[in-house]
Amino acid sequence: MADFDVIVIGGGPGGYVAAIHAAQLGLKTACVEGRETLGGTCLNIGCIPSKALLNATHQLHEVHENFEKMGLMGANPKVDWERMLRYKDDVVTGNTKGIEFLFKKNKITWLKGWGSIPAAGQVKVGDETHNAKNIIIATGSVPSVLPGITIDEQVIVTSTGALALPKIPKSMVVIGAGVIGLEMGSVYARLGAEVTVVEYLDAITPGMDAEVAKSFQKILTKQGFKFVLGAAVQVVERTKKGAKVAWKLKKDDSAGEIEADVVLVATGRKPFTDGLGLEALGVEMLPRGQIKVDDHWQTSVPGIYAIGDAVPGPMLAHKAEDEGMAVAEVIAGKAGHVNYGVIPGVVYSTPEVASVGKTEEQLKEEGRAYKVGKFPFMGNARAKAVFQADGFVKLLADKETDRILGCHIIGPGAGDLIHEVCVAMEFGASAQDLALTCHAHPTYSEAVREAALACGLGAIHA
Repeated sequence: MADFDVIVIGGGPGGYVAAIHAAQLGLKTACVEGRETLGGTCLNIGCIPSKALLNATHQLHEVHENFEKMGLMGANPKVDWERMLRYKDDVVTGNTKGIEFLFKKNKITWLKGWGSIPAAGQVKVGDETHNAKNIIIATGSVPSVLPGITIDEQVIVTSTGALALPKIPKSMVVIGAGVIGLEMGSVYARLGAEVTVVEYLDAITPGMDAEVAKSFQKILTKQGFKFVLGAAVQVVERTKKGAKVAWKLKKDDSAGEIEADVVLVATGRKPFTDGLGLEALGVEMLPRGQIKVDDHWQTSVPGIYAIGDAVPGPMLAHKAEDEGMAVAEVIAGKAGHVNYGVIPGVVYSTPEVASVGKTEEQLKEEGRAYKVGKFPFMGNARAKAVFQADGFVKLLADKETDRILGCHIIGPGAGDLIHEVCVAMEFGASAQDLALTCHAHPTYSEAVREAALACGLGAIHA
């Protein structure tokens, strides 16, 4: 048994960041993690391995589609799937070992095993119980699967199985047109699989600005994706050749079905709080399985806090990281803060899609007067030079004050470009502030400036 100022349960992005920042603030800190490696879902079976495969398959796409255009001649490379998976695993190992190093550097105790909270101020790991003045629950989330679907992680898979298929499928059905489904679908489409996306709603990427989502779907269709929208899945079952998916269209109740080598079930995620003992503790929960917290991330039981996917808000690693830093500040007696109005979201396809702040649909619903500044990447010299001129930047600003309210980008490097707007919004900047800021030429970021100019007299290059 040991006594700690803080014990964090969960070693994912929210948990390990909370632990490191608590230690930086002088608190004696431990982190409970049952996996063999730190980093949680994100580093082990989520964000990082998927980005490795996205990178590898994007390079393959460039070889096949664009190398000859640039005068790079020669035989096209063949895919060694086992070696590509080893590359992905090496990326994961490098990152998880990095977190382990940071724990040692900051003198954080790693309590290896699965944790529970037998009483306020106590955390049990295995047979040992540790005392803690403060407990942070950062246990993340797990895939949410439709009723009646049996996951085997071989043919009918979640994102976990999709990251480690024994061979490249010739065909794949993705159930759910959200970020995870479209990213993993992109990986296998580039590897030659026929990818069909079945989505319950009438549009892809729920919550995304509608104009961007529509453009995104057109681009993915050009890349070979097939979409069945407004479809309620009825059956997913194994067959001799793979698996069958049957659905009914909501608009007319007509039925459809398709068979594929692999079915990826990507219908969202749900909080993972099993085995913590929260009910016995009297921790108040919300209807969707989330933990209820106050403005300082404290649960209904004093001294027990919760962050990340276990609490309301977007299930994003960086949102969890921000909350991890903030809750450590609160526990240390400082003023922890998260600006939930400035949390970016990114789809790491090609082109990338990124957003922050309000969508045009949200502003209309609020009845807020706004203006739109748009600029196509077709007018950006750098984007054209690298065959990535699809897409645009869309900036939304208050009609009267010119204050930036949101930004939506589909195009090259969108996931990095969006942060210029995040910083601007954090400081309450106007579209004119952004438009008057010199941007290096030739860069993709000039498209952001041009969109800001379009909120005024007009873009220069469009």
